[in-house]
Amino acid sequence: MITDERSVVGELRVLGPVEARAGDRRLDVGHARQQCVLAALLVDANRVVTADQLLDRVWGARVPLRGKSNLHSYVSRLRAALADLGDVAIVHRSGGWVLEVDPARVDLHRFRDLLARARSAPEPAAGLGAIDEALGLWRGEAFSGLDTPWVVAARDMVDGERWIAELERTDLALRLGRHTDLLPELAARTAEHPLDERVAAQYLLALARGGRQAEALAHYERVRSRLAEELGADPGAALRDLHRRLLDAEPVGTGGTVKPAVPQPAAVVPRQLPAPPRSFIGRAGELAALTAALDDVDAGTVVISAIGGTGGIGKTWLALHWAHQHAHRFPDGQLFVDLRGFSPESEPMPPAVAVRGFLDALGVEPGRMPSGPDAQTALLRGMVADRRMLIVLDNAASAAQVVPLLPGGRSCTVLVTSRSRLLSLTTAHGAGHLNLDVLSRDESRDLLARRLGADRVAAEARAVDELIALCNGFPLALGVIAARAYAHPRLPLATFAAELRDLGLDALADSDPAASLPTVLSWSHQALTAEEREVFGLLGIAPGPDIALPAAAALTGLSPARAGTALRGLEQASLLTRDDRGRYAMHDLIRAYAAGTARGLPDSARRRALRRVVDFYLHTTHAADRLLDPHRELVEPDPAEPGGEPQPLADTAEALAWLDTEHRCVLAAQQSAAAGGQHRAVWQLAWNLTTFHNRRGHLEEQLSVWRSGLVAAGQLDDPAAGIRVHRNLGRSHAALRQHDEAVRHLHQALALAEEHDPTNQAHIHQVLAWTWSRGGDDGKALDHATRALDLYRTLGNPAWEANALNMVGWYAAQLGQHDRAREHCRAALDLHRRHDNPEGEADTLDSLGYIDHHTGEHAPAVEHYRRALVLFREIGNTYQVADTLEHLGHPHAALGQVDDARAAWREALEFYEAQDRPDDTARIQALLDGLATGGPATA
Repeated sequence: MITDERSVVGELRVLGPVEARAGDRRLDVGHARQQCVLAALLVDANRVVTADQLLDRVWGARVPLRGKSNLHSYVSRLRAALADLGDVAIVHRSGGWVLEVDPARVDLHRFRDLLARARSAPEPAAGLGAIDEALGLWRGEAFSGLDTPWVVAARDMVDGERWIAELERTDLALRLGRHTDLLPELAARTAEHPLDERVAAQYLLALARGGRQAEALAHYERVRSRLAEELGADPGAALRDLHRRLLDAEPVGTGGTVKPAVPQPAAVVPRQLPAPPRSFIGRAGELAALTAALDDVDAGTVVISAIGGTGGIGKTWLALHWAHQHAHRFPDGQLFVDLRGFSPESEPMPPAVAVRGFLDALGVEPGRMPSGPDAQTALLRGMVADRRMLIVLDNAASAAQVVPLLPGGRSCTVLVTSRSRLLSLTTAHGAGHLNLDVLSRDESRDLLARRLGADRVAAEARAVDELIALCNGFPLALGVIAARAYAHPRLPLATFAAELRDLGLDALADSDPAASLPTVLSWSHQALTAEEREVFGLLGIAPGPDIALPAAAALTGLSPARAGTALRGLEQASLLTRDDRGRYAMHDLIRAYAAGTARGLPDSARRRALRRVVDFYLHTTHAADRLLDPHRELVEPDPAEPGGEPQPLADTAEALAWLDTEHRCVLAAQQSAAAGGQHRAVWQLAWNLTTFHNRRGHLEEQLSVWRSGLVAAGQLDDPAAGIRVHRNLGRSHAALRQHDEAVRHLHQALALAEEHDPTNQAHIHQVLAWTWSRGGDDGKALDHATRALDLYRTLGNPAWEANALNMVGWYAAQLGQHDRAREHCRAALDLHRRHDNPEGEADTLDSLGYIDHHTGEHAPAVEHYRRALVLFREIGNTYQVADTLEHLGHPHAALGQVDDARAAWREALEFYEAQDRPDDTARIQALLDGLATGGPATA
């Protein structure tokens, strides 16, 4: 978002870099994902954009575990950045947010409004002026610097709108007789788009109107020759008609671009489509995308849509369902061929065989059939060049198998299905790629209901839920189960669910290869290279739901370059998907098949692979934890296995982002370490995650990893490990208000530490103070905090001493000892600042805010809370951001600053909801209700 350089705020821009200016002052709208949120809101200005829509636009298919919480944080920061703009605001509405702004201030909406005015203008001059103004809004590339799937699609969309606007501007200028002025621009445009027949027609018109007919005819010959060489096609009817007019010396002094002629129906109209699928379900978005490509008359010389996805995902069904829906739009016929790209019975069909079959279908008599394959291909292109036909190329192995079957002209539509991602079709032939994903839960239920009857599905709802979960939306798996259940109408669906649960992928095997999911997947597996097959198997046993390249390199023992090549090969084969963050994932059933293939690897190879990837996560979490809290007690892991070295992390922001992204994989790595007997790695992974879990509020996960750590520590002869495990397990129970369990573990830790470990004694007393406070006994809390402070003062660690000073101050404040509390907290604040501990500083500022508010010093309380918020946001402690926002509302309310109190509490409410904290949510809602009714709203 950018603005012009006027003294007032200029238009908010989404066509150029996403930034903002107020006068000559640039507003900081944050990093790329925040900019993506802003762009998404701008594109739909004054309309509600739901949270789910924003998550999809910012992250695509792979939203991180804390994506919703991060989204709330991004919106909060954008609100602050845009606050100075006055009449621009991001407003929370039920289910999402709205960017409230005058549409005339958003350049994309101004651009579209000006185009609409141009198209409805009664005179060409007025239309040209409006288009010139619209194009003048552009400043470089749309959404510059952003690169998510939604942004790429949106960028393509607005780039297409700009291209159409430029072509329409040229039409209007030609109508106004400005051909001389246009010639330099058109010469450059034809050089850049040599195969675009509309551009060629405009250039020919400009040349002819300038008295340069010879040059126009020469340019037509260049275009015709290049179309023949590169596409094997002749120019379309419109360009040919213009050429004829030039040859006949007909006047071309008026008129715009010549419209394409309507082709005549062919004498033979083939109808080769197989029958439509009977139980087609869902795919509304994909069907709409295919239709949109057909409706886009400026899509290129031919509309090509490549439908990709793994075997059994429903590519052919989608193609046939859409083809039958739109068969009326292809009056000259439909051609269909199974190219057998992945078949157990034969090699892929040679393109020449498919060409010959199409020529037969088009009525070419044997005596007229050319003898050579090139001549047959040329004949096919000539026969379909100007016909409105649909060509379905099913089950293609490669782009090389498809290209000879592509028609010339711009009147045909081609659907290609393939397990391989036919990227060269996109780069060289302008194909649109449509990757097919699994069915949703509702679509899966509809599929079963349509096959088995709604009554049977409703009668066994629990079994149906389990079947849907086990099949996870995979159409072939659902189809196999539905077919078997249909064949045994008296057998309970729970029986099929139990078989699938117990047997896994083997339950989906069948004697019919096309109806056996393991067999269908095996055809894709056989097409892989040896290295790709090994990587595929190891990914099947890798910890976590997905994987990034550095972890995959550690798992496989390959260099990042070789691992990346193998991953891309698996993605090309549709056995792996890659999201906008660059992470790779498998469908659960494909992963089960991959894990089965891994059993063919030597046991030692599997063990080494898992040790390497566990060490990768262990050492990277260690590095991340040291960046997040360098003052924390140091626990060094054992040296990593060769190949299991950590991923470099530059700073705290990168460390936090890595942990957000990899969290579920690290949890899975701990379980893998436990299964593999890596006991030290188990409890050390729990240790490395502690700071992160506290900052993000992952309380249940924190308890789980330390429970695993307790089991692992029991296998080690390491008393220090036992102390740390019991201490952290106690804190985890306390965080969940499980007081008795917390105290039990903490007393066990204290008993182990009492003889010769004053450091752990101090840490344990500190946790006991927090535990007793959460249990409602601030007196005991203050006693333990004081004992911790006394011990820390003997250890010579100022950061730990500062934490203890703040705790003593906090619990003294809870007991009404405000002078003592302020003295300790001020001392803590000085130590934290001198030793560069921003988290400790933020905690202490929050304490001072509380003390000020409860001693009637409300204005200083506001200032302390605001400074604490800045620090908590900077270090990414979203859990504490929510609490401090709640605290901030109270002194605002006490000062009569009702709007400020409401704003703080509303933002706190958004965080509490995103963090799934129902008690806190209810409390803050009561405070907001109190403000609304004029009731009590302070604490």
